[in-house]
Amino acid sequence: MRIIVLGGTRFIGRATVRRLHELGHEVLVFHRGETEAEDLSSVTHLHGDRRRLPDYAAEFARWSPDAALDMLPMSEQDARLVTTTFQGIARRLVAVSSMDVYRAYGRVNQTEPGPPDPVPLREDAPLREHLFPYRGKREHLYDYEKILVERVVMGERSLPGTVIRLPMVYGPGDYQHRLFPYLKRMDDRRPAIVLEDGVARLRTTRGYVEDMAAAIALAVTDERAAGRIYNAGEAEPSAETAWVRAIARVTGWGGKVAIIDRDRLPPALRWSIDPNQDLVADSTRIRSELGYAEVTAPDEAMRRTVAWERANPPEQIEAGSFDYAEEDAALASSP
Repeated sequence: MRIIVLGGTRFIGRATVRRLHELGHEVLVFHRGETEAEDLSSVTHLHGDRRRLPDYAAEFARWSPDAALDMLPMSEQDARLVTTTFQGIARRLVAVSSMDVYRAYGRVNQTEPGPPDPVPLREDAPLREHLFPYRGKREHLYDYEKILVERVVMGERSLPGTVIRLPMVYGPGDYQHRLFPYLKRMDDRRPAIVLEDGVARLRTTRGYVEDMAAAIALAVTDERAAGRIYNAGEAEPSAETAWVRAIARVTGWGGKVAIIDRDRLPPALRWSIDPNQDLVADSTRIRSELGYAEVTAPDEAMRRTVAWERANPPEQIEAGSFDYAEEDAALASSP
């Protein structure tokens, strides 16, 4: 197949382009040119500004793609530009979305009132009722809304759409450094990792980056995916405690996971969430319809991630994030 990928040079996009190329597909990556990955030198690159996407329609058409994959549709405007541009050019459009569309995500973050939604969340589970989840929190994500992206992508009849909802993704290249807070404590030889009691039980679907790239590649290359929405993620999500212990197995850290009542923790160690709502997705559909299965063993995925995090720590660490004196006090006060 001939595939155009919008935004495919960082983290998940980079892994996906690499996967598609390894499978023998011809790939053109459209990006700003700010990140030039050496491992993507064998695919075609086109530099440009996605805010002016229609200006490149003629070049896209000359490339004659079978499918277009948008790795970073952040807003309704992004989605409309993509669908407008690729109508009559590509036969299908695949958009990468997120589990944050679910109402359960709003329940976890205390923006959606009501009791916990049952899990696992299938693709037809209730979506958030409050749009624009990051307004007032992250200014650069003011117009971010994957729910609106999905509506546009799945609503254009002349360009059949596919949506794949990703979980919390980890692995080499993770610019959010999801493992780092635990890994640093282990490497600093802390005697214990302190977890709020509710958080310790919280179950969250995760996905290793190479596995998620494999899932996206299936959604792009399998015609049966047209008109479908898929959850991607691990088959058996674990609680936060088990996640910490999985990191410990790879690092050799021999400390304990200290589960402490919220009331005994200082504010800096309390999570601003409702831990009664698990964020667990059901990935049965993509497994049964498209034959998805993980391509990386869990311990190997963790080993690669730990190695990358150690070699690429965050450039900036928020002050107070690692106040070990407070943690020691919390440990001393617990029964």
